[in-house]
Amino acid sequence: MARKSSFDYDLIVIGSGAAGSAAATIAARSGKRVAIVEADTFGGDSPNWSDIPTKALLHAAQLYDEARHGARFGLRSSTLSYNYPSLRAWKELAVKRTGAGGNRKFYENEGIATYNSAAHFISPNEISVNRRHLSAASFLVATGSHWVAPDIQGLADVSYVTPRTILESIRPPKSLFIIGGGSVGVEIAQLMAIFGTKVYIGEVASRLLPKDDEEVGTLMERLLKENKGVTTLTQTKVLVVQKDGLGKKVTFLRGGVEKSVRVDEVLVAAGRKPNIDLGLDNAGIDYTPKGIEVNEHLQTSTKHIYAAGDVLGLNSQAHVALLESRVAAHNLLYKQKVSPDYTASPRLTFTFPGIASVGLNEDDCLKRDLTIKKALVPLNMVARSNTSDFRDGFVKLIADKHGTLLGATVVAPHAAEIIHELGLAVKHGLSAADLATTPHAFLSWSEAVRLAATRLGQ
Repeated sequence: MARKSSFDYDLIVIGSGAAGSAAATIAARSGKRVAIVEADTFGGDSPNWSDIPTKALLHAAQLYDEARHGARFGLRSSTLSYNYPSLRAWKELAVKRTGAGGNRKFYENEGIATYNSAAHFISPNEISVNRRHLSAASFLVATGSHWVAPDIQGLADVSYVTPRTILESIRPPKSLFIIGGGSVGVEIAQLMAIFGTKVYIGEVASRLLPKDDEEVGTLMERLLKENKGVTTLTQTKVLVVQKDGLGKKVTFLRGGVEKSVRVDEVLVAAGRKPNIDLGLDNAGIDYTPKGIEVNEHLQTSTKHIYAAGDVLGLNSQAHVALLESRVAAHNLLYKQKVSPDYTASPRLTFTFPGIASVGLNEDDCLKRDLTIKKALVPLNMVARSNTSDFRDGFVKLIADKHGTLLGATVVAPHAAEIIHELGLAVKHGLSAADLATTPHAFLSWSEAVRLAATRLGQ
């Protein structure tokens, strides 16, 4: 292998999203010569098209929804309305303020060379970028993933939206069929329904949010129907999508019966595929259509090339990609290798109520044949549910037979904040008794955590 100094860079990071940005910055601050290559918009998916803009719109939508139902508190708010172009302007402001979207200048200020083009491996130490050849001693592949349309007859021939493109709509569609009832599908269902869209969600599994505990999907299906008029079609296979005048006709199979609905728009939120079209064979990197294969140190089959984030095929959230990026940076810089510790990485859905879970869920425990104890406390058990007039939600804890916490799910307002004490408990092997004997502030939603822990300990 050529001497290190003969390469253009010490490290080239391919992809500037959460999985690439941290490693590039850490390496540059350690005095390495770093380049970052981005085929799309700098900053990647999370700040440009998913987390930040979606949560900004969801925040506004939830505020609007709460206010509209303010009569029960004595607020005269039933005539409240919204201006969608202004909502979009707010979303753009939130993206701009966050500063991670379109942040090419940030890298340049860190002394990192930037290239806005697709990268393609020519050899294990060389890539081509926009007809230029760049070489490096090490690489980090952090190219992420993209939404893919499922194999449905006619779908390729009609114009459909994705979670990325629907945020650019001039106005919410009058009616929308969402293919996929996972976290993103459910967030967008609630968002659009609040702004008056008639929403249908088609999900192949027997419940919404199939990766969460059963109680979560059951509750969300009820809340979306009762409060927002959303029609959930579980155990449903979409067969055909075709143009129908100005709208679309969606034909699906449910319970052995074929039915169809006519909608203005179809949203595909049923799966992502890793971006692996970058000449990995030329670099000797092992991969499958599901993603790049790495060892426990995030190292690919070519030792000086690492990979992190969605390109590994796990479709994880931005904080997991950031964790992997930091681990990859450490392993690229130091001989003593470390492995990412995922035990306390929370999984979040930013609906209202919020959904957050950490550790193992019940299905995970069943698959591992673990003997477990569980406790579920509905939110109406805590006083805060009265002062906020909100009772739809729960805290569910799962412990092993010794009472050590294995996993937790929270469905509540501020679930994303509540989950962290449970993450800490799972990470450090605390028991239900440890949680139950920790004072929890009166009139906080977190009191439900203490109650659930107390029940587990009994």
